[in-house]
Amino acid sequence: MYKFKLVLASTLVFWIGGVFAHHLDPDTIKKRIQPSASVYRVGDDVPVAKPAVVATSGPRSGKEIYNTKCSACHGSGVMGAPKLGVASDWEPRVAKGEESLFSHAINGLNAMPPKGTCADCSDDEIKLTVKYMVESSH
Repeated sequence: MYKFKLVLASTLVFWIGGVFAHHLDPDTIKKRIQPSASVYRVGDDVPVAKPAVVATSGPRSGKEIYNTKCSACHGSGVMGAPKLGVASDWEPRVAKGEESLFSHAINGLNAMPPKGTCADCSDDEIKLTVKYMVESSH
């Protein structure tokens, strides 16, 4: 019985060692220590990657942007955000003028970061969205 246990223990040691020894393989080590980026100098032969092609369906509407980007805060009034459909939330802001509304939406104000949560929106799309929210609240 002692010899059986010794053979079993030896087999397990070699098997476990073989399973976990792959991290010592030279190819694995080489891949693991590769730099995460490359630096090129003027005159180097640089491989050129093709730019990603992004398909667009045209400019987004104010309603579409509101529903996908703005409704989380402006739907519930998080941190004082004026709620869509609540005229009393918008009246003091509208009184300051449309350009003020646009400026605050594009550049941020109080808890709202610039362009809210729509970093990929153009200034014109933000303006369309502000107009949509104001029109929907009167």
